[in-house]
Amino acid sequence: MENEYSFAAIRGVQAGRAFYVAMVPLKTLERLFRRDDEILPPQLRVQRELNRARIPAIARYLTDNASEYILSALSATIDGGFAFDPFPGQRSVGHLRIDMSATMLVNDGQHRRAGIIEALRTRPSLGDETIAVTLFPDQGLERSQQMFVDLNQYGVKPVRSLRLLYDARDERARLSRAVVDAIPLFRGLTDFSRSNLPSRSRKLFSFSNLHSATSTLVNDASLPATAEDPEPAVEFWNAVIENMPDWSAAGRHEVAPAELRRDTIHAHGVALEAIATSGARLIIERPHTWKLSLEGLRGINWSRFNASDWEGRALSNGRVSRTRTSVLLTAELISRAFRSSAG
Repeated sequence: MENEYSFAAIRGVQAGRAFYVAMVPLKTLERLFRRDDEILPPQLRVQRELNRARIPAIARYLTDNASEYILSALSATIDGGFAFDPFPGQRSVGHLRIDMSATMLVNDGQHRRAGIIEALRTRPSLGDETIAVTLFPDQGLERSQQMFVDLNQYGVKPVRSLRLLYDARDERARLSRAVVDAIPLFRGLTDFSRSNLPSRSRKLFSFSNLHSATSTLVNDASLPATAEDPEPAVEFWNAVIENMPDWSAAGRHEVAPAELRRDTIHAHGVALEAIATSGARLIIERPHTWKLSLEGLRGINWSRFNASDWEGRALSNGRVSRTRTSVLLTAELISRAFRSSAG
């Protein structure tokens, strides 16, 4: 082939078929790799339709983290002439030569491709860096569509609690981790690996719920809490815990967290965020006496069977609701309890 692209590549075999992994400069992705024509109907495409709303976020991720970003491999098919020439003494490492007239169509990773192209417009220096591309010989539309299904059907996005735990760039997530670490009850009863706790879980809170509540508190009350100095948020949650006997009982192993989740409202995310919302209002209104008003938490009937208070607020047809409306309505009931406590 006189007019060709050449890549250093590794040859592998899956299901009896050869495939190749090449390192491709980012600046060549737009020219070398096509995506499905958007005017084609779904039955003639090998990819989902491009969601343009996702592209700016990927581009920002690359430009904002140019010294530490990481990208997983793209997958593409080669429709046209190509040849693999092993290096001397090698069987699986060599040069992959692809005819310039061949079409290389992205099967998996079109949003990463588009995000990279967008990022290069503002940070062209990234263009000489590379991304791995797994290349499969084209075997027709049906095979390419099946490849898309196979590549995507077992991918599972990490749960929010785990993403927040591992994300070192998110300042609010770092603050929430510092808060949990500073409060023994939270440290012992928080599940970092699940966002929705199973019915028999020995944990009382999910980290994602505590994070949402802490972020709401800090934002709404304008608290100067940081991961390095979480004390303003820690002080609030410690004061709340003093007025939540059931939480303390769970910490002493006198009641099972599973029982509290089954029987009470305060063991769910809607209550955590509502407490934070009403607590932030309290801090703003009574900056010097807000702790005294938190005693109102003790006078609330938190039972899920207390339908007169919770149905239409934290409950919808008997099931716990986490909508924004539910949080606000629950926060209003808690605020009334704070006002009553203050006399």
